[in-house]
Amino acid sequence: QLQLVESGGGLVQPGGSLRVSCAASGFTLRYYAIGWFRQAPGKAREGVSCISSSGGRTNYADSVKGRFTISRDNAKNTVYLQMNSLKPEDTAVYYCAALRMIGSMCSIATDVEYDYWGQGTQVTVSS
Repeated sequence: QLQLVESGGGLVQPGGSLRVSCAASGFTLRYYAIGWFRQAPGKAREGVSCISSSGGRTNYADSVKGRFTISRDNAKNTVYLQMNSLKPEDTAVYYCAALRMIGSMCSIATDVEYDYWGQGTQVTVSS
C-alpha cells in the first residue's frame, strides 16, 4: 500500500519547538518533491514549505521563514519539518504531500496536484 504517514505533532507552548516527520511506505521518496501544508479550523489549506527531490531547493511561506526548516533523509525515506519559535497561529493540522518530480524544483502552491497525501498530524501551540 502506497502511503505517507505524518507523526510528531502535539501540544507545545508558544516559543517552543516540534519536529514533524513524513514517512513513506510502499514507494521511495527519492524521486519526489515533498510539500508540507497546514489547515487551521475555518481556514483554507496553505502551503508551508517544500523540498525538491534532490534536496537542493527549499521554499518557505513568509509566515514561517526563519523559524521552520525542512529536510529529508532519503535513506530513511523520510522528510522532516523542524518548527521553532512556534506561535499560536501555527496551530493547525499539518499534512505532507509527495509530487513525482526529479530535480531541483518544488512548490507550496495549493493548486498543484500532488500524487500522495498523508492523513495529517495535529499541532497545537497554546499556553
